[in-house]
Amino acid sequence: VLQYFLTGLFSDISSAELSAVAVLGDVPIFTLDPGNWSIHFHWPWVSQAAAEGDTKKLMSQRQIALRSVIRYVHEKVQQTEMDYPLVIQIRGGCELYPNMTSWGFLHIGEGGEDLVTFEVYEQRWEVQQQSQMAEQVIRDLNRQRSIKVLLEYLMSVICQSQIRSLNKYGRATLERQELPVATVFARTPSPHQLLLVCHVTAFYPRPISVAWLRDGQEVPPGPELNTSPILPNADLTYQLYSVLAVAPQDGHSYACRVRHRSLGTRSLLIPWG
Repeated sequence: VLQYFLTGLFSDISSAELSAVAVLGDVPIFTLDPGNWSIHFHWPWVSQAAAEGDTKKLMSQRQIALRSVIRYVHEKVQQTEMDYPLVIQIRGGCELYPNMTSWGFLHIGEGGEDLVTFEVYEQRWEVQQQSQMAEQVIRDLNRQRSIKVLLEYLMSVICQSQIRSLNKYGRATLERQELPVATVFARTPSPHQLLLVCHVTAFYPRPISVAWLRDGQEVPPGPELNTSPILPNADLTYQLYSVLAVAPQDGHSYACRVRHRSLGTRSLLIPWG
């Protein structure tokens, strides 16, 4: 999935601050400097991909497009008599499937709430909240056939092409695999309870399976088992915790089992005690 996120902070009628980031899957591709609207590529191969086809032309037109966004938002605020400050968020992009079909999307929000969405393949804007701003926006934009055709082209044809170019030049980064590192330790919150903690970190890609085994059998989900969400590390790897509550000296053996793509058909098995 290639996604573009644009955030605009409109403090008053004379000011606006725009920032943007693009990600492919969970890999940052570029950021937009809010000060001068310059593009910062996160990887050398992204600039290679950006030099191909229509992407270079689109990058060169970004300042015109961003000024148009600012002007349009200020116009709508005046027409609907909304109050400053306000925050506008735009998320657009596409997902390319293995059979080479794709799904494009474009959503606009205001103040953290969905405002309007563009149905790419139907070339139609739809309201996501009942507000004067949302109604005004879709009335305006649904009249602009040329803009709808352009957006459909960008969210489908151009977006697909960008994914293919990024995959071609960035394969080593996008398909990398990092082995998980797992440790098991215990905490004693009370004399009658022992918390066994399995900490798994430094793995990539994100999908992973972590389970506790009791006497060789997987412990099923229940109140004594608590697993954290998968959390990002600063180095583009991930971590999580799985905690099992047991009675001290209950006579059972425990081990943490980790399965991950980087391990192939193997599993990590880290016993407690």
